[in-house]
Parts: sequence; C-alpha cells; structure tokens
Amino acid sequence: VEKNLKLEEKITMLQQQNEELRARIEQNTVITRQLSEENANLQEYVEKEVEEKKKLSRTNEELLWKLQEGDAVSPVKLPPTSSTSFYRCSSENSSPAKVRTLRR
Repeated sequence: VEKNLKLEEKITMLQQQNEELRARIEQNTVITRQLSEENANLQEYVEKEVEEKKKLSRTNEELLWKLQEGDAVSPVKLPPTSSTSFYRCSSENSSPAKVRTLRR
C-alpha cells in the first residue's frame, strides 16, 4: 500500500511536469511562428530596399550620362580652369561619396 502511494505521488508529479512541458512547447511554437513571420517581413523589406537602391543607382547613372552628354552638346562651356563637384551614392554603401567631374 505504501509503495502504491509513492507511485501515485510520482505519477501525479510526472503528470504535472508533462503539462508544464506541453505548455512550454505551445509557448515556444507561438514564439517560433511570430519570429518566422517577422523574419519573412524583414526579408521582404530588405528586398524592397535593395531594389530601391538599384533603381536609384540606375537613375544616378542615367543622370550622370545625361549631364555628360549635355555638356558635349551644350553651346555654353565653362572656362577650362573651373571644375564642378557633386554627390553620388556609391553602390557599395549608402553614404554619399564626393565625386569630381572632369574639367571642361
């Protein structure tokens, strides 16, 4: 009888541990889903940022080309000693890098 009581106590203790572990598993599952969703959203955001950066880079290159072509056909020329500087975004980083144009 004493042995049965000890076994019943142990069963009760193990059932409580089992319930606690199930609750932790459920909580971890919820957290995992949330993190997966957040990760997917962040990946989508990064992809959009990369595309925007590419678009800005193409626009910048197009404007540079138009500026150079415009200089080639423009009837107004700057004196040979002047130079112009402007800012352009480097494709390696997002901070502006100062670039000098060729002297005209």
